[in-house]
Amino acid sequence: MDVILDPCTTIVAFRSTFPVPSITVAARMRVVGSCAETATAEKTTTNSRAWNRMAHYNPVTRPMLKPITALVFAAALIALASESPEVDWPVYGGDQGGTKYSRLTDVNPSNVSRLKAAWEWKTGEKALPAHGTRPGNFQTTPLMIDNVLYFSTPYNRVVALNADTGAELWSFDPKAYEDGQPPNGTGFVHRGVAAWRDGAAGNKLRIFMNSRYRLFCLDAATGQVVDSFGAHGIVDLSEGLVWAINRTHYTNTSPPVVYKDLIILGNGVGDRLVYRNDPPGDIRAFHARTGKQVWAFHTIPQPGEFGNDTWQADSWSFTGHTNAWPPMTLDAERGLVYVPLGTPSNDFFGGRRPGANLFAEALVCLDANTGVRRWHYQIVHHGLWDYDNPSPPNLVTIRPDGARRQVDAVVQLTKQGFAFVFDRTTGRPVWPIEERPVPSSDVEGEHAWPTQPFPTRPPAFSEQGTTLDDAFDLTPELKAAAQEELKKYRLGPLFTPPSLRGTVQRPGLIGGANWGGAAFDVKSGVLFFKTSNQANIARVGKPDRSSANPRASEVDADITRIGETNAEFMDGLPLLKPPYGHLVALDLNRGTIKWRVPFGDMPSLRLHPALKDVKLPAVLGVPGAPGVLATAAGLVFAGGGDAALHAVDAATGAEVWHAPLTRRANGTPMTYRSRAGRQFVVIATGGGEDAALVAFAISAPGS
Repeated sequence: MDVILDPCTTIVAFRSTFPVPSITVAARMRVVGSCAETATAEKTTTNSRAWNRMAHYNPVTRPMLKPITALVFAAALIALASESPEVDWPVYGGDQGGTKYSRLTDVNPSNVSRLKAAWEWKTGEKALPAHGTRPGNFQTTPLMIDNVLYFSTPYNRVVALNADTGAELWSFDPKAYEDGQPPNGTGFVHRGVAAWRDGAAGNKLRIFMNSRYRLFCLDAATGQVVDSFGAHGIVDLSEGLVWAINRTHYTNTSPPVVYKDLIILGNGVGDRLVYRNDPPGDIRAFHARTGKQVWAFHTIPQPGEFGNDTWQADSWSFTGHTNAWPPMTLDAERGLVYVPLGTPSNDFFGGRRPGANLFAEALVCLDANTGVRRWHYQIVHHGLWDYDNPSPPNLVTIRPDGARRQVDAVVQLTKQGFAFVFDRTTGRPVWPIEERPVPSSDVEGEHAWPTQPFPTRPPAFSEQGTTLDDAFDLTPELKAAAQEELKKYRLGPLFTPPSLRGTVQRPGLIGGANWGGAAFDVKSGVLFFKTSNQANIARVGKPDRSSANPRASEVDADITRIGETNAEFMDGLPLLKPPYGHLVALDLNRGTIKWRVPFGDMPSLRLHPALKDVKLPAVLGVPGAPGVLATAAGLVFAGGGDAALHAVDAATGAEVWHAPLTRRANGTPMTYRSRAGRQFVVIATGGGEDAALVAFAISAPGS
């Protein structure tokens, strides 16, 4: 493990002096260019941001400090209101509820046209032949705390940057590549870190990074591991699970949740791993100061636990996965954590795990203090489609159908194109959910569940199922050719099971919705998100167990998914017609779609030889998993897999600005106001050996 400090930069930890509403800010000696800029030492200043933090409990920022009297508090607010304009982004989703919403309005419809790239920071990561590794897409969303950005890179490094300039302050390398390429389909990716303040150590800020099978605790001021945490700053996450595992098959791509002094996390498992007792998806909490495991929730219930009887043929004893690989969210006031769970082992064939398979593909609400289940709702029974719950559950407050009483709700977006809305305390659906009959399997030994849940509201936000009418149709000849190709496969509605000849599955493996999730406008009650409209081929058969297959040891099942998953013809044309991606706005007060517009483009498709003289739609749409950012200025920012960053009108979906990017937008954007008083919009772009974090800000008029 290496920590690299910028040789011309020293960070001294920020501390508050209580209860006086003023703060001592330690000196920051910072070098720009030739080490010529030096901050003044140890000056005392009043600071409204810090006083706000003292008065409102936030486990990421400051402990609660009750003002002595209301008069003192009010006077302090008035006196400090004009000071320090900094607005942080302290949690991966903006807040613990994952709303991805900012109250900032500095960037607004009147000036967004002047938004330009202010700085960029490159990862500089390379393929490492000695370890057989290569960096994947750059998918991070940074935190911004006390004018410092903290984030993870594809190779699981943790980096701190100056929020005004993008200058690197330090980087920490866990050397995750030393264990070789991870087995998950995304390869080396990571989407963010978590922060916590240690009240027993002068409120020092700690950064937590869950890298593959290890959890690291770092000192935010230096990037060094905190030696008192775990074993010299590290907890081995491969230990303490329901059964022993091959730790190189255990991964993490999403940041943990922080509640009080607990670090709560799930894990990832590569879908291609299909063997008895492959890694399970236990949800666990560790003490933030010591690293000791505090509680665990078995996502595959063991004997005596609720739901064990939904795993027939003793399949509970050897079936793995059923994991929460996306970010989880938290209702800190109620002490509830919301866990989006995925498919059990062998995503496309469940012959040796008969039953409904709780808590697979369920939304589970746990007591964050104890890990005890409060409620659950299974969104897919006996999953066969890789329809993991892919998105961070959004915690929202709404008035359904104009009700007098507000409902504190949780929304789970799904790959299959539905939004499930529940009362987040009780788990009751806000609108009825119906169990409807779905097609049966034609694969011997498979017993597909006869019904699946369909919400009555909101309506489906993605195309579902496939018929010949859905064929690629930009010319009559291409439509006829696509239809002939489609006739080779099994077609049908949503939840048509995989088959031996191949089923055209829509939505495909990335949805629908995916890990980018949604942003929620707290004023309007509208949820915004990016979706994909891309089919896949779900074909099952006997796996290759020959000595010629280097991965033969990763599979011991009789039937698995085989062959290519791309639903294409004519060397790369999609079998189904565009558009291939949308931005969607759901009105959660009415349970309706407010607007839905095609989003993004596919330049490579435009260059396909078969489309040389074809008149193409102005917007083809682009598939992609990243999410969006909403602001109080009425703007929604999105990259979503496109080669541009876009801002759209939150009321209509109409584009008001976009900036071409030199790399694809692979992260979910975030925003903050820096200590210098400037609002930035930041997004991760590119991947592999060409990846960069790009920060946009308003330029001066005429520049």
